[in-house]
Amino acid sequence: MKNMTLENIAKAVCGALHTERMPASVCAQTTEAAGVVIDSRKAGKDFVFVATRGERVDGHCFIDQVFDAGALGVICEREPENPRGAYILVEDSFQALKDVAAYYRSQLDIRVVGITGSVGKTSTKEFVASVLSKEFCVLKTAGNFNNEVGLPLTVLQIREDCEIAVLEMGISDFGEMHRLSRIARPDLCLITNIGQCHLENLGTRDGILKAKTEIFDFMREDGQVCLNGDDDKLGTIRSVRGSTPVFFGVGKNNAIYADCYENRGLAGGRARIHIKKEAAKEGVEADFEVEIPLPGEHMLYNALAATAVGTLFGLSTAQIQAGVRDVEAVGGRSHVIRTDRLTLIDDCYNANPVSMKAAIDLLHMTDAAEFVDADRNASRLGVRKAAILGDMFELGTDETALHRAVGVYAAEKQIDVIVCVGKLSKYMYEGAESAADTAAEVYYFADKETLFAELEKIIHDGDIVLVKASHGMHFEDIIAKLS
Repeated sequence: MKNMTLENIAKAVCGALHTERMPASVCAQTTEAAGVVIDSRKAGKDFVFVATRGERVDGHCFIDQVFDAGALGVICEREPENPRGAYILVEDSFQALKDVAAYYRSQLDIRVVGITGSVGKTSTKEFVASVLSKEFCVLKTAGNFNNEVGLPLTVLQIREDCEIAVLEMGISDFGEMHRLSRIARPDLCLITNIGQCHLENLGTRDGILKAKTEIFDFMREDGQVCLNGDDDKLGTIRSVRGSTPVFFGVGKNNAIYADCYENRGLAGGRARIHIKKEAAKEGVEADFEVEIPLPGEHMLYNALAATAVGTLFGLSTAQIQAGVRDVEAVGGRSHVIRTDRLTLIDDCYNANPVSMKAAIDLLHMTDAAEFVDADRNASRLGVRKAAILGDMFELGTDETALHRAVGVYAAEKQIDVIVCVGKLSKYMYEGAESAADTAAEVYYFADKETLFAELEKIIHDGDIVLVKASHGMHFEDIIAKLS
């Protein structure tokens, strides 16, 4: 890792470097670390291990183990009892992790795309990385390692052959994005939308806008900005540190917009994308068709965002087409799973009112005819649409009304079976029951265990089943059960 010597790391984290037990073959001024990790199992030869205290595990208990594995050194909050190698003593290991990542980022001659927003960050990250990979060597955030632990760990995975890093940046309170931006120092900032999430801390959508736009705080001076122009809050941003944003959306007032969208159910969609002169490569307008392999009309916005980024990085329309076409689903985000009995829409990673309604729209628009096949056409023609929905967290004082509104929405979209699970989802159930027609089945369960006892009676062979809730509900257990 470039310039990542123990001496430089100690300076970056404002720590005290102790080299008394350092092997003679190692030099604190010249030996560069092979990697920086907080998982002792990943600390191989010449790695630096950051010993952090978690809810269940204290990394300080594994210091001897990492030295046995050949670690270059350890960053820790307390002096090891019998140090067997070099260590850097700090007050706060998590702060040190952020500081060392910020230092490492400053040593790298690469470009960074920072992606944030209320909904769609991870899927947009996948689209952007897929498009950029048609021209560049790209590193992207794994899964959703997007917080004040995950982002530094992602930055520390960048190597010198990487040309662009696509980093997802997620927050739940004011000040967090400021700190993430200090680490990432993005060359291009992309915001997907301003929705209703983390209202418990951020209060209103204006509060969310204020918190999300902290991403601009450490943007490079010549940085660029891509914004969803259809979002009423983002559309008010006319300039960022002297840079005019590139707006994308379905509205024709955007520099990059789409029309002629064709919904192909769980097979994805097709659309025509237009790039106006002000955003186009070399000022030449372009329009082209894209095949979007992931289901849901909301995926069109991800394709548009990736088009905006690809255009600013000089990619051709053919490269953008290929990148959008080749994107793959991430587990827990509109991921379609087909079993012998069911078709599952695994969207259980997270949820807020906007993403919940988008997922219900996807289920509603799924055409049962696409499931008819030569072997089992009789059973498939009677396919039902079922939604297993759970609590949405951090919605603040309006959580009751927002849950009830989702239940009403599911019923109005004529979902055949609506299953609400969790303490807050009781209000979702009440909303669904009040609005459902007589043919719909509406159920409420206080927890997953109670649901599991009745699941086989509720879900039938041939059903299309949407599973969605906030991550803390761990609805991946339901996916596993149904699979």
